[in-house]
Amino acid sequence: MNVAAGQDTRRAEAAAFSVVFALSLCHLLNDLMQSMLTALYPLFAENFHLDFGQVGMLTFVFQATASLLQPAIGAYGDKRALTVLLPLGMAFTFAGLVLLAFSGFYALLLVSAGMIGIGSAIFHPESSRVARLASGGRHGTAQAVFQVGGNFGSAIGPLLAAFVVVPFGQRSITFVSVFALTAMAILWRVAAWYGAQSARIAKKAALPNEAGYSNRKIAMTIGVLALLVFSKYTYMASISSYYTFYVIKRFDVSVQVSQILLFVFLGAVAVGTFAGGPIGDRVGRKTVIWFSILGVLPFTLALPYANLPWTIVLTILIGLILSSAFSAIVVFAQELVPGRVGMIAGLFFGFAFGIGGIAAAGLGELADIKGIEFVYWLCSFLPILGLLTVFLPNVRER
Repeated sequence: MNVAAGQDTRRAEAAAFSVVFALSLCHLLNDLMQSMLTALYPLFAENFHLDFGQVGMLTFVFQATASLLQPAIGAYGDKRALTVLLPLGMAFTFAGLVLLAFSGFYALLLVSAGMIGIGSAIFHPESSRVARLASGGRHGTAQAVFQVGGNFGSAIGPLLAAFVVVPFGQRSITFVSVFALTAMAILWRVAAWYGAQSARIAKKAALPNEAGYSNRKIAMTIGVLALLVFSKYTYMASISSYYTFYVIKRFDVSVQVSQILLFVFLGAVAVGTFAGGPIGDRVGRKTVIWFSILGVLPFTLALPYANLPWTIVLTILIGLILSSAFSAIVVFAQELVPGRVGMIAGLFFGFAFGIGGIAAAGLGELADIKGIEFVYWLCSFLPILGLLTVFLPNVRER
């Protein structure tokens, strides 16, 4: 009987973890579609005769809805487990893409960007919550699997824009909207599984705060984690946005070679994102955060002085190590504040998204004034903020 019960348990856990892979696939599709918005800015600028200020307003509308709404939506979902939110979020993205394809004037572009941002704001906290529920206790692994889908989607989106939408024009965005319909169908099935767990969710939500920390301690810890996210995503923005310009100017490589080097870095980021979750489940989230943020410091400090071969090696190491932190940070915060899984996920996904956009804009202005090499020298010191990890409590031990 014990053997049969154990087999049933393993089958149930395997079935539940398949939900995590489904969410990862939907994350890939979601981030693929949202990354196309920025990739198509040159097309919109040409079609609608936009200046840089108008292009910047598109980014602002998208980022404001995508980042600011996420904590509120996550908190709402913590109180009311509405299974319809998963497919509803993707429905907003679908509507935004269709509107984007047929927009005939600038105001509709802004509305389209806002709708895609709302879809993203709903998708991330709700999917993160369900991924944790389906993790079978492997919270870090589930969060990493979920996040790596988004990494691949962000990398594929610009390629799809370049080879499909740009050659065939704005109306061809409707073909991309098929991805949103596919994700909606998958999320509808995931929502059905989520609904079947509603009684257990309600029971767990009614439990008291098991972490036992004071509100002041929790607020301080969340602040430290936010600074660590700031360090990670500001540095990542310096690479993802300006690495091609850096290697072209410093090493006189071609545009094609610079794009290949950026793809290599993004591949390392995807591998590191996935690896950070399982490692955190085994050795603890705090250990991963220590290693990921502070451990990357020697490589970031060396990068501004490296030749081309060593620049490639260093950026691979930086991508692998630094990207492993985010899943550990999110799960650490969720364990710190039990019962607020959606709010915490929304807070950190929204904050990371907003910081990435603000940092990219700020670093671009700084590069115009001081030069791109100065930007990389200055950013090389950001991982020093990893020393703040010492102030994090030992949540796992407690």
